[in-house]
Amino acid sequence: MMDETFLTTEEVLEYLQVNLRTVYRLIKAGKIPAVRVGRQWRFRKRDIDAWLDSQRPRGGSRAAAAPARPAAATSTRPRVLVVDDEASIRDLLAKTLALAEYDVDVAPDGRSALERMRLYPYDLLIADLKMPGMDGLTVIREAKRYKADLPVIIITGFSTESSAIEAVNLGVAGYLTKPFRVPQVLAAAAKALGE
Repeated sequence: MMDETFLTTEEVLEYLQVNLRTVYRLIKAGKIPAVRVGRQWRFRKRDIDAWLDSQRPRGGSRAAAAPARPAAATSTRPRVLVVDDEASIRDLLAKTLALAEYDVDVAPDGRSALERMRLYPYDLLIADLKMPGMDGLTVIREAKRYKADLPVIIITGFSTESSAIEAVNLGVAGYLTKPFRVPQVLAAAAKALGE
């Protein structure tokens, strides 16, 4: 017999690390199957896992490997590039943004991020400030050469007054300090994209 593990709404919120509004949006859009039981929703865990697998971000540490999608993607979803040297932060941001219906690519460092930006247009850049090699502010300056009006959100665990001032001078749309909460990321992304 197949495993029929069901999750409550609260368990899905914890499992997906998203807010209630996002879960309701996903149910309404038919993205995640849910069953109404009385006044509550129940979710089949294998359906949630299957949906998560379909939302896995493209990209990775190898910028040279050609991504699966063409440069002129037919999707109308905003395209976001997440740059952070910490895999756990990259994965959390990618999962969160994908759940909120953004197309997400990831890069582990500044050089691979800039390579991706040479190949593909992005609607939003989310960059860590402190990374080995090329730091986030350098990535942002270079990214603005490709697309001067590119909205940028900085995430950092090492906020200083000078980095905040330079970020403002570069015209960043958001500045989040680690640890941040998922709703903060979604709010900052929506604001940066004018949603």
